[in-house]
Amino acid sequence: MSATILDGKALAKTMQAEIAAGVAELLRTHGVRPGLAAVLVGDNPASRIYVRNKVKACELVGIASFRHELPATTTQAELLDLVARLNADPAVHGILVQLPLPKHIHEAAVVDAVSPLKDVDGFGPESLGLLAAGRPRFLACTPAGVQQLLLRNGIDPAGKHVVIVGRSNIVGKPLSLILMQKGPGCDATVTVCHSRTPDIGAVTRSADVIVMAIGSPKFLRAEMVRPGAVVVDVGMNRLADGSLCGDADFAAVKEVASAISPVPGGVGPMTITMLLSNTLRSARLRLGLL
Repeated sequence: MSATILDGKALAKTMQAEIAAGVAELLRTHGVRPGLAAVLVGDNPASRIYVRNKVKACELVGIASFRHELPATTTQAELLDLVARLNADPAVHGILVQLPLPKHIHEAAVVDAVSPLKDVDGFGPESLGLLAAGRPRFLACTPAGVQQLLLRNGIDPAGKHVVIVGRSNIVGKPLSLILMQKGPGCDATVTVCHSRTPDIGAVTRSADVIVMAIGSPKFLRAEMVRPGAVVVDVGMNRLADGSLCGDADFAAVKEVASAISPVPGGVGPMTITMLLSNTLRSARLRLGLL
């Protein structure tokens, strides 16, 4: 058998059309246009591309974008001052500080400085704490994108054993909390594997759904997947020849799995889409509409 492809690019277009309609409605009924501020420090080429793509996506759905590019020599105090000004700006509903930051800046201090009401990345301690308490405000974008990729392809995590390979604060941890919530798209039994887990293959073979987020190219092999399982690949690795691949051996695993997300074109477009969704949600929350 060959797996169904979970096309994040196509789904992102559908969801961004929904978001655009929501933005237009908010502007028509309340005169408010959601705004997202993107902050880029330094000249990391990948970060520059990510920010450019996010700004372009904002324009496509009608969200106002405010781009702030700072030199690599920016001090932590200067960056925190900018964050404080964005926190106070009523035109800004979401703040995105593109990571990684230069080594002389303490990332946690900057993430913590973003107002919890504008934390549309969902990385801040208050956002994660509310999620852990079962009262989520903003879901971290990549995990939320994984959840939507499953749900909108008719794969309900409820009652399923989901194995997440990777325990980062960006993907693994928040995704485990999201899928353990009660309600639509949740109610899963979740196991989190990591670098200290013995025999990861034995764990993944027990899964109904495997989410790969370990940052190791082609780590998941066909023999590690139970026939008929679903594989969502969050990994994005560049090989020596310049090509991109995920954390799963796509060519081999797709012959075993019932569904699999490609790299690129799977989770990546969904991450940006959920950032837009969170920005619209922030504007609605400020107006007391949610």
